[in-house]
Amino acid sequence: MTDVHVLRVFLGPGGIGGNPLGVLLDGKAVPEDQRQAVAAELNYSETVFVDDATSGAIRIFTPASELGFAGHPTVGTSWLLDHVGETVEELRPPAGVVKTWREHGLTWVRARPEWVPPMDVQQYDAPADVDALGGVPDGVGVYYAWAWEDEVTGHVRSRMFAPELGIVEDEATGAAGVLLTSQLGRPLRIRQGTGSVLHTVPGPDGTVELGGEVRLEGLRSLP
Repeated sequence: MTDVHVLRVFLGPGGIGGNPLGVLLDGKAVPEDQRQAVAAELNYSETVFVDDATSGAIRIFTPASELGFAGHPTVGTSWLLDHVGETVEELRPPAGVVKTWREHGLTWVRARPEWVPPMDVQQYDAPADVDALGGVPDGVGVYYAWAWEDEVTGHVRSRMFAPELGIVEDEATGAAGVLLTSQLGRPLRIRQGTGSVLHTVPGPDGTVELGGEVRLEGLRSLP
């Protein structure tokens, strides 16, 4: 049996929200040609296979495809490795080296906006307009909608729809937060989904730092 650690990443106040994530710490127990099927069976927005905890080598799959980088999988995996005593300073998804650390109760990663998969980013006039969305516009595969809740303080309301990745609506999307922060060039507090909260800060050399709160929900077993 292979254990799957189930996390919630980017929790909001009082533990609300948070994007479910499956992490297989013994990723090599699942052959590469079976990983996509496992991710589809688990049906989380992303599933992580840890190939080498010491070096931080990981692979990330949605129910429909593999990603070179994603935000909530890297934040969640970093937190889990620290939780089980395998603390790392870097993760290594296919996109590149992701620096990671813990600060003030949050787990952080540093990523490059060019690693973010293509998406349509659309600003709306008010949070209510974002809340009223029923899905993606016709012909759009990955759609990130956002509006200012408070522009002065950098508070944002957002939602993400990614049917082409097998995700009807994503509860919290770190990669989109990285892209938006790069575009706006300022720190943000992003409230997404049912109440998830993502924190972002522009980093050195064009990078973006992404942080959030993580919780272990339990274990699942795969045959």
